[in-house]
Amino acid sequence: MKWHHVQENWPAFFEAIIDKWPDADEDELEQIDGDQRAFITYIAELTEAEPADAREEIRDWLSGELPSDVVMDPRHDDHSIRLSGKYLPEGEDESDDDSRFGDDREE
Repeated sequence: MKWHHVQENWPAFFEAIIDKWPDADEDELEQIDGDQRAFITYIAELTEAEPADAREEIRDWLSGELPSDVVMDPRHDDHSIRLSGKYLPEGEDESDDDSRFGDDREE
């Protein structure tokens, strides 16, 4: 992923950031507001590393996948749903609810 993905969807990355750096604080992340330099500085302070090392650690983190809740484009979601069809038994539609998972509860 590229930094612009992170910057444009900053709050959606909080969980992924905290997974990678468990000592990260959500309030402090909100203040950073997607600013790459501020984030590098923050991670350097958090990990007690040099900024160059923090930058490299962030670069490695960026080589991972986008968190699923970042891509909120219906075309992407529909494509992902269609792809999930290969895991369903024959005759079941990928868009159907399935009562075995508790999402068909009647009130």
